[in-house]
Parts: sequence; structure tokens; C-alpha cells
Amino acid sequence: MVSIILPAYNEEAMISVATETIGQILSREAIAYQLIFVDDGSKDATWQEICAQAEQDPHVAGIHFSRNFGKEPAMFAGLERAAGDCCVVMDCDLQHPPEKIVEMYRLWEQGYEVVEGVKEDRGKEGAMYRFAAGTFYKLITKATHMDMRNSSDFKLLDRKVVDALNAMPERNVFFRALSFWVGFKKTSVQYCVQERTAGQSKWSTRSLIGYALRNITSFSSAPMQMVSWMGIGFLIASLILGVQTLIRKFSGHALEGFTTVILIQLISCGLIMLSLGIIGMYLSRIYEEIKGRPRYIVSQTRGQLRDPENPPTPKVS
Repeated sequence: MVSIILPAYNEEAMISVATETIGQILSREAIAYQLIFVDDGSKDATWQEICAQAEQDPHVAGIHFSRNFGKEPAMFAGLERAAGDCCVVMDCDLQHPPEKIVEMYRLWEQGYEVVEGVKEDRGKEGAMYRFAAGTFYKLITKATHMDMRNSSDFKLLDRKVVDALNAMPERNVFFRALSFWVGFKKTSVQYCVQERTAGQSKWSTRSLIGYALRNITSFSSAPMQMVSWMGIGFLIASLILGVQTLIRKFSGHALEGFTTVILIQLISCGLIMLSLGIIGMYLSRIYEEIKGRPRYIVSQTRGQLRDPENPPTPKVS
């Protein structure tokens, strides 16, 4: 059986559409399935729609958060309660084409343990959003040393991969990077981002920037290393400028140098503040991990779900 994890935030118009569309595709292919909708503290009638679908369709289950915790916790909440032999994570708005689930499933039957959905076309996006997304993926690729330029949350994971991810105790999780990091036998399928049939995108350029900063600092120490390299670069520049100043002094060609001093102060203060900001982000991540609070709080569930309190022991071979 395949479990489909569908995080949902203010997606009341898409719950029934997703249930019917995915159900028809998998039933036609005679694939046993389970749909797990995770309501990430929606403010509309998303949870009511999930409950209605769960009453009508035994394939549907639902998880309701006590408040909005974010997409990453929602995905892991679904993975922790999924009963399938493999799991597919995809968007509730169906911008990830549901027909690709069948292709992923067939590749899983051939022995692949991670089937990555790779974006062939990003669909209709604004120029600013496309630039911000491209910049983020370049940064995360360099920071993690993993090619994530066309990565997405749309992927199939074998049960052993799901168990390995669920066993990780960290609070600040980055699903796309962790699914790369765990390894296992991988392949990919290409897809084109589909247009929404209802509702509006919850992502903006501002939210994407925040998403990038949270995930880069939670998964990679590259920004901290960047601080050290900036300090070394500024030290070298200061030594060169110091030698130049001494030469002018001893040769009798010393100038007032007011502009130079001001520029040096501005640059050095800017670098110091930037460095303190980066260090502060890592300190905040450490603080959050030390507190040990749960990734999310579930207020209600519907349908047949696996008990996360008694998960099977991950098999490592």
C-alpha cells in the first residue's frame, strides 16, 4: 500500500478535488492507497472538509494541528502516522501532477527506495519569485554539497527511508535535504508544475526568503564558515591598506584620508553586524533544539492512522 501525505493550509476548496482525482488514478491502476491530509492549523473549513471526506471514503485519514506549525512539521506528522509500505509526499493543491504517483510507484516496485520528483518546468511564476527561488536553490546546493536546484517535496519514499527519517530527533527539519542525506537507492521522474484549479498560493517572495534562511541554518554550517572567510578577507585587506598607509607616511606623501577612514569603518561595522546576525540565527536554532519542544501538536485525527508512539524499529543493513 502507498500512503499519500498531503499537507494543507487553507485549502478547503481542494480537499474533495484531491481526494477524487488521486483516488480515481490509483484505483484505475489497482494500487492500494491511503490519503493522509494534514491540516496545518487552517483558518477556513479545511478540517471540516477533511472530516467529511474521511466519513465518505475509508481511504482518507486526517490530522489536525492545534495551530499553524509549518509545512515541514506537517509532512513529518503524516510520515510518522503513515501505514503504507511506501509514502508519497505531495502538495494538496495538485500542482504536483497526481498521475506521476503511478510512475513513482512502478519504479518503487522495481527496487528503488527514493523516487525524486524533478521539476522540468516551474509553471507560471513572477520574475521576482523565480529569481528568489533560483537564488535559494543555488545557495542550498553550495551549502549542502547536494544538487537541489530542481528539487521539490514531491517524492516517494520506501518504508525503510520513512523509518530512518522518523528516527531523527532534531526539531528544525528540512525535508528535501534530509531525504537526500539519508541516501538509499535513488532515481527520479520529471514533471511540470500544474496550475491550481482552486485557491491561492500560500508562498510569497518574503516567505520564501524566511524559508531559505531557516532551512540553510538548520541543515548546514556554511554561513558560519562564511563569517570566518569574511573575517580573513577583511584582515588581508586591512594589512594591505596598512602597508600602503605606512609607505605614504614614510615617503612624505601622507594624505588626510578622511573618506578612506569612513569607508573602512562603514564596511567593517557592516561585516560585524552581518556576522553577529548569522551567529544569532545559529544560536536561536541551538536554543530551540535544547528546549526540546515537539515539532507540532495534534489536536484531532480522523480515519485509520499508524500509532506514532509505537513505531517499528528502523532496519539498517
